[in-house]
Amino acid sequence: MADRYRLGDIVEFRKPHPCGSKEWEVMRTGADFRVKCLGCGHQVMMPRPKFEKSVKKIVKPFTSADTSADD
Repeated sequence: MADRYRLGDIVEFRKPHPCGSKEWEVMRTGADFRVKCLGCGHQVMMPRPKFEKSVKKIVKPFTSADTSADD
């Protein structure tokens, strides 16, 4: 089974964070996920089943071009 989510992906949750943002960055994957709110920077750990239920869509998948240095 291929993992659908990768480090650096930006995902949209179904419910907004108390700061008002629905967008989160995936910081860790595995049995648990660590995600960071893009509105306030708060980080949360959650089990995989809860994370997968909470995600509405992948807003921006991570690409290696995202890390290229600008000259």
